[in-house]
Amino acid sequence: MKEFKTILEAYSKIDFSQRKAALATVVQVKGSSYRSPGARMLMMDNGRWVGSISGGCLEGDALRKARQVILNKTSRTVTYDTSNDDDNQLGIGLGCNGIIDILIEPIDPEDENNPISQLKSFLEYGNLGVSASIFESDDSELPVGTKIDLNDKNEIVSSSMLLKELLANDLTKVAINQKPKVETYKTERGNVKIFLELIQPGIDLLVFGGGFDAQPVTELAHVLGWNVRVTDECVAHLVPINFPKVDQMQSCKREYVQKEIKITPFTAVVLMSHNLKYDEEVLSQIIDSPAPYIGILGPKKRADKLFITLKEKYKIEVTNEQLDKIHAPIGLDIGAETPDEIAVSIISEIQAKFTNRSGGFIKYRTGPIHQRDGKEDQVFKQVYLKNFFPKRKTN
Repeated sequence: MKEFKTILEAYSKIDFSQRKAALATVVQVKGSSYRSPGARMLMMDNGRWVGSISGGCLEGDALRKARQVILNKTSRTVTYDTSNDDDNQLGIGLGCNGIIDILIEPIDPEDENNPISQLKSFLEYGNLGVSASIFESDDSELPVGTKIDLNDKNEIVSSSMLLKELLANDLTKVAINQKPKVETYKTERGNVKIFLELIQPGIDLLVFGGGFDAQPVTELAHVLGWNVRVTDECVAHLVPINFPKVDQMQSCKREYVQKEIKITPFTAVVLMSHNLKYDEEVLSQIIDSPAPYIGILGPKKRADKLFITLKEKYKIEVTNEQLDKIHAPIGLDIGAETPDEIAVSIISEIQAKFTNRSGGFIKYRTGPIHQRDGKEDQVFKQVYLKNFFPKRKTN
């Protein structure tokens, strides 16, 4: 979500009386690529851009293509083949070993359905959604750039009735399966190729404890574009100058956590209060919450004490499912010692948890870095919240 926020911030500063702009989106990747489908880049006719669609290899040429799109006021898809080390189509042999399709769309600030308005709506999602974009078409009534969304409230949003009729069922299936895809559909007038993208809310980091060592955790989470909240029952710990990057600070007594603190399937909870009794009470109230990650700072013996107290005082028998989401001691084993290093360890573990990765060395990974399907070697971004996220129902 950080990329969306950065693009929207840059867009809000454009003077459209002087400038024009376009949005580029990675819609399909076969083989290897620096960015996965769904990556976006805002481009302006003065040569500036925000976001990225590659590691810097394709942006310059995409900008030249964007100027044509802006001039013609028509969306188009550009394909880059980086699989040949000796292919100098862009002036260099990229050697990335992939084929990347980029949808480039002109932005009309007067059009309420422009792609930037769509990005704004994504930031408001509190649940999974699906967005579908046509990027190849020989159907004159469904041109490239036509879109349809299934928002986080299960509502279909599109100005195209034809696309609603074509995709209504598939949008719901993608939401249920929690796996994006590229699909070719046959219509009465021809074929259309569509990228069906999962829109997932960003990670919501909730830190219990406003100590000095919580500061680098919140700052690093902010750099990644996560929503960051800090809560403590001691108001003196919640000093704005100590947490300049936090989205929300909230004072809450430990006994009211369940009532006053919002926790969703996209919330990562971190207990780092350094107060055993406080952590006991908080853990007893959040252990059954939909949060897929609960990290507890401190040694294993401290965590064992917490579990004993849960059983003896609160009559809570910790299940295997609950143990799976509780990380105690918190963090990845990277030899962290200082608060800053510990913050890296914590944030890395949360990232690994939400992407279903082990957090090990990539050099020892036997499969591809990015998730791919087995048929066409297409790269996609999988969502891994099936155990915590209620599935949608088909009509």
